Amino acid sequence: MRHFILCLGLLFATPVFSAEINLDFSDFRDGSTPTNFFSVVAGGGQPGTWKILMDAVPPLLAPLTDKAPAVARRAVLAQTSQDATDEHFPMFVYGGETFRDFRLSTRIKIVSGVAEQMAGVVFRFQNASNFYVFRASALGHNVRFYKMVNGVRSDPIGPLVDIADNTWHTLTISGQGNQFTFWFDKRLVMPPLQDNSFAEGKVGFWTKSDAVSYFCDTTIDYTPRTPASQLLVDSIMEKQPRILGLQIYTLNGQNQPGVIASKEKSEIGQPGTDAEIKAITEGAISYGKSKGVDTLILPLRDRNGDPMAAVRLRLKSFMGETQQNALTRATLIIHLMEAEVPTSDALLQ
Repeated sequence: MRHFILCLGLLFATPVFSAEINLDFSDFRDGSTPTNFFSVVAGGGQPGTWKILMDAVPPLLAPLTDKAPAVARRAVLAQTSQDATDEHFPMFVYGGETFRDFRLSTRIKIVSGVAEQMAGVVFRFQNASNFYVFRASALGHNVRFYKMVNGVRSDPIGPLVDIADNTWHTLTISGQGNQFTFWFDKRLVMPPLQDNSFAEGKVGFWTKSDAVSYFCDTTIDYTPRTPASQLLVDSIMEKQPRILGLQIYTLNGQNQPGVIASKEKSEIGQPGTDAEIKAITEGAISYGKSKGVDTLILPLRDRNGDPMAAVRLRLKSFMGETQQNALTRATLIIHLMEAEVPTSDALLQ
């Protein structure tokens, strides 16, 4: 299963990115679970318990004077479940963006664990059976990269590294096309690797078995891409500028609906409702009316007639308009969308 290619070229290349996301947990109260993430588990065992805790964290930069505090108590993300199942991989995946070319850096603290003491990052995540991982092990004194393809785990690749538990460390990953570069505590730990399994995907936090681990100071620099679903929304809005609202929903790894494209891009990543679930799973149509606005939720179907997404439309109603009139107007818009993306693969590119 070892299908990686060592690549010695471009070892010191520094990619330039045009956007940045800082995952700041200080806005969440102690004991809460951050929003805009979803919890999944690969292998056996129960999903992880992901919540905010307060912990002493040293500053990222050295203090300017010896009078500055050495540490500060801050909100960090913690995985606290201690399910000792061997092949048990809890993950907490960021739902707000899909990344192709990126550089992710996060601080990790491996707190405890009897069977395992690990913390890492999952990237190019597709679902619980398909993803890449870069992780550190305090018990094994190593860092490793591996991939999971259709539920089958590859042989891990990576060197021995002295990793202290209950100490904050830094993991950094750069993904450029099919090439990945890895750093531990700002030190390059292996030559860049190449793999073609996943061209893009989501990122998140990863642990194994009964490991209790903390994460903070996570930054993602990346080159934004416009998904096909957003290009579709933009195209429809150009043709139908009087549409008040237009969102496309799909189901995430927990079969919960979320916005993947919208007229208002700030809405991307927001959760949906049971109406979107029913549109996607049953082909159901929902209708509501208030203050001169018709709101309709309809299935977006592929060329075989099977629902592949849900579309929420907000249309300005007119005097005497009936529910059937509104549905006819909405259906015409849906047909325009289906003509542009006839398959789920085309929609999710």
